[in-house]
Amino acid sequence: MASFNDEIIERYRATDGDVGGHWAGKTLVLLHHVGRRSGKRYVTPLVAAPDGDAYIVCGSLGGGDQDPQWVANLEQSTGPATIELGRAQFEAEYQVVRPDDARWPELYGIWRDYWPDAREYEKKTDRKFPVVRLLVPPSA
Repeated sequence: MASFNDEIIERYRATDGDVGGHWAGKTLVLLHHVGRRSGKRYVTPLVAAPDGDAYIVCGSLGGGDQDPQWVANLEQSTGPATIELGRAQFEAEYQVVRPDDARWPELYGIWRDYWPDAREYEKKTDRKFPVVRLLVPPSA
């Protein structure tokens, strides 16, 4: 049986990133990452708030009490991340920004303002969500 994320990924690829429904009018990216312990390859769909030459994604886990595994996978990874944005797939440099970083309030604010569900996620936990700034190459 396909997982919720698998269904979103399938719809994303079938529509060149225009998933619609709850995500209508919002940018989603598919983040490819490798499990830091398993070495297994994963793809995670994420709401991506535009920020100049970058996109901000958030490790909210829908308001869960722990960070999603993809955040730790990126932190342990070396080199760029692979993302799908619409039809394009490319490598993107990234920065994981945790709540103790001086840049976090601004970057989290960009994502929070972009994604209306963020306020509901915040009500579910005391955890502050890490964000990741994905730098889009000029040719993308």
